[in-house]
Amino acid sequence: MADIEYLSTRQAAVRLGLSLGTVQNMVESGALPAWKTSGGHRRIPVSAVEALLNQRRGGSGTPDSGGPLDLLIAEDDPTLQLLYQMTIEDWHLPVKLRIANNGFDSLLQVGQRVPDLLIADLMMPGMDGFEMIRTLRSKPELARMSIIVVSAMDRAEIEKQGLPSDVTVFGKPIPFHEIKGYLLGNLASRTR
Repeated sequence: MADIEYLSTRQAAVRLGLSLGTVQNMVESGALPAWKTSGGHRRIPVSAVEALLNQRRGGSGTPDSGGPLDLLIAEDDPTLQLLYQMTIEDWHLPVKLRIANNGFDSLLQVGQRVPDLLIADLMMPGMDGFEMIRTLRSKPELARMSIIVVSAMDRAEIEKQGLPSDVTVFGKPIPFHEIKGYLLGNLASRTR
């Protein structure tokens, strides 16, 4: 491997055990560093892929890696809460998972400790995801917190109600491959 400094997207996907699309999304979002050839092909540093693999194996990274990634999930459906918990725990990543039942509970938990990433449903009782996200994004001190929405709502309806432009939106069923790629990318960026 000493002779190879960069991998293609496909090579990186194979080495990471992720789908090609997930790795492409990680590159496009900036979660995985890469450059493009004049022909438009992505080249990913081997060091970035190795950092992700090290995190997956539970490696400590650098001293300022900040410990496990703090993940808060705002989801009112108990079945989906359990699905998130079982799937994310099965990945064996350094992630501290917290679950909130609704928008109010989420705001309380964010107030106690700001997560690195919030994954939110939009249709919840009491305070829905739209109001919760608008409230969170109105506070500049929470700008570093990434937000992903996973919703069964129609895209047109979501656009009509509006979300801040920095919120990533996925439809249901829960796109666990994309979420895993996002987590791996965030963990890798903490080791640089």
